[in-house]
Amino acid sequence: MIFQDNLLEGQVALVTGGGTGIGFGIASELARYGAAVAIASRSPDHLTPALDKLQAAGATALGIETNVREPESIKAAVTKTVEEWGRIDILVNNAAGNFYAQSAGLSPNGWKAVVETDLYGTFYGSQAVHPIMREQGGGKIISTSMTLHYRGWPLMAHATAAKAGVDALTRTLAVEWAQDNITVNAVAPGPIMTEGAYKAFGSPEGKEADAMGIDERLKKQIPLGRLGTPADIGNMVVYLASPAGSWITGSIIVIDGGSWLSKF
Repeated sequence: MIFQDNLLEGQVALVTGGGTGIGFGIASELARYGAAVAIASRSPDHLTPALDKLQAAGATALGIETNVREPESIKAAVTKTVEEWGRIDILVNNAAGNFYAQSAGLSPNGWKAVVETDLYGTFYGSQAVHPIMREQGGGKIISTSMTLHYRGWPLMAHATAAKAGVDALTRTLAVEWAQDNITVNAVAPGPIMTEGAYKAFGSPEGKEADAMGIDERLKKQIPLGRLGTPADIGNMVVYLASPAGSWITGSIIVIDGGSWLSKF
């Protein structure tokens, strides 16, 4: 345990994209420290095993099939969470989509899918919880950004544009909603090779040897010498969601072992 084990007891969290990867890691850490956690995912195939794992670990958890690209769908997830537990204290906008693509040939649908999931989904989720949090006297909104847009990243125009938008949105909502005692921050993970990341960035075959090659190449670019884990991101989310984060708002916190500073 890094934090006091009941740090978030009595708190309710909604995590979009919480069925796999970083989102599941965030949900697991929030639950570990006492929060009731609703995980939202577009795929029922992701929700069921994730929910089973959370509940097996003793978590109070709920799974909700949600498409963050549709405002009514995320509103329904918020409503279901409130119906279940009476409040939402923490929203984690984590749902995202990504793939490598040449900018010159990126299809309108490919651009739209990533920007709508990453940026629109973050706005729709934040907007949906705002009246709930305002009415209950405050809350914490934490979104997942990234570091690739800090210096430009070939083949990632859709994702870098969307995440730059998430950063700007985070700062704007932080100022606008401070009067409602709602803090709005983002975490920017570095290289964390989840199953989804290997699928998006590895070889089409997804061979184990290729995965190991990606790992070794990335480690050479990270000053701290190791890849990150979903728990590394989850721990920062717990910190921001806790009373320790009550005077932090409008921040985009990089968690990447120093890799965005390295030359490669």
